[in-house]
Amino acid sequence: MHTGHQFVDVSGATLDPDILSLVPESLCRRYHLIPLDRGRGKLTVGMVDPTNIIAIDDVTSITSLRVEVLVVAADALRQLFERYLRSDDELSDLSVALEESVTTQQELFTETIDDQDVDAPVVRFVNLLISQAVNDRASDIQIEPGEHQLTVRYRIDGVLHEMQRADRGIQDGVISRLKIMSQIDIAERRRPHDGRLSIHHDGRQIDVRVATLPTVWGEKIVMRILDNSGQAMSVADLRMSATNNERFRHAITRPHGMLLATGPTGSGKSTTLYTALREVANPRINVITVEDPVEYRMPGVNQVQVNQKAGLTFSSALRSILRSDPDVLLVGEIRDMETAVISIEAALTGHLVLSTLHTNDAPSALTRLTEIGAEPFLVATALSAVIGQRLARRLCTRCRAAYVESPEILESLRFPHDPADPPTIYKAVGCASCSNTGYRGRVAVHEIMTVTEEVEQLVVRRATGGEMRDLAIEQGMIPLREDGWSKVTQGLTTIEEVLRVSM
Repeated sequence: MHTGHQFVDVSGATLDPDILSLVPESLCRRYHLIPLDRGRGKLTVGMVDPTNIIAIDDVTSITSLRVEVLVVAADALRQLFERYLRSDDELSDLSVALEESVTTQQELFTETIDDQDVDAPVVRFVNLLISQAVNDRASDIQIEPGEHQLTVRYRIDGVLHEMQRADRGIQDGVISRLKIMSQIDIAERRRPHDGRLSIHHDGRQIDVRVATLPTVWGEKIVMRILDNSGQAMSVADLRMSATNNERFRHAITRPHGMLLATGPTGSGKSTTLYTALREVANPRINVITVEDPVEYRMPGVNQVQVNQKAGLTFSSALRSILRSDPDVLLVGEIRDMETAVISIEAALTGHLVLSTLHTNDAPSALTRLTEIGAEPFLVATALSAVIGQRLARRLCTRCRAAYVESPEILESLRFPHDPADPPTIYKAVGCASCSNTGYRGRVAVHEIMTVTEEVEQLVVRRATGGEMRDLAIEQGMIPLREDGWSKVTQGLTTIEEVLRVSM
């Protein structure tokens, strides 16, 4: 649509905080606009929709300035929001206001339950904590009570960052507010609880999984942010090497068999399996999952939530699911012998089974299944492939710096290179776009082991994980660290990150 307004590229623009303060953050986010410049009774504003007369009128009435509109791109505006419209200062002010308003812990506790005013300090404080975490792309919010202070930390790209410290006096009000939002019993503080809440942020719904844990200084709360919009990935988005991509696609397009994703907590296993589900799911097949908990809702997929109190465990749910005519099964995690045996039998009876297992590398998954109690000959026949993966922080493309590492260091790291022509690699620097960390987002490094006839023979005779690993590498498996080195040469991550996440 042509409106006659001038377009301006604000990517990487430097803005004046005094000019930004003229328009409240809430107004900027609501109308998708940002103040750019001021002069002679005029305020220049960048807007995604320059025809929004109501927005222009509101800015005019607040600033008493004539508004000149320039058109900006939505993605560039979102970057400016992340860099400049942070809630840190307001959170600090609110924590001080809350501290001053608290006369007794009981008084704040009562106010939190009864006062549903969205402008109440404790309500505003909690809302800002969550919205700022979403803007910062945090995966977790940790609220930790201490002897004298309440500490708030965000996990961003797998690393914890301290964001706020507030007086301990506001602790009960903040925790009670979060428990009410998550439908958790606020009167019971002696045992752990789990809850869930949903929020609307920038036009999308975001689910938050809440867990409480009693500590000596009060209840610690950990909130896992489950942003559905960020999980709509394709196989190409996994950035697998050509060899790994071929092995992965071969495993998920088979009509039956089992694909396991292995790695520690937070290594992206669920994301990889959800991506596989999206690749194979279609109206002609019946896809059922059993998870604890169901993290991401997927249209067209039947998702079952484990409920230990009601007796719905992984194994009992699997037995019922197998009577529901499934084609594809996703088992959230194999934790015990019964779940392992039922999953393996399902893979052997014409179902495609996807699941996760906590092991350090891909070959160890085969020995772990036999150690759990599954028969080696069944494990060998059922498994199609095993993925081992880790998540390394992705370099910020705005500030990364190229350099040439010394051949001696590359040699000591066994980094593949030509001494006569050393590769150009990148290091983290830090800028406003990445909050001065040098990294923005994460990239997965993989190793994919295909279960061949030779591997099956090793499983049946209960060979060690080391023997299986040697054979898998001999048959073409790319180890985690080698896949990481290829990501380094592509400029996606750094040597330090690959060393941090791989063995």
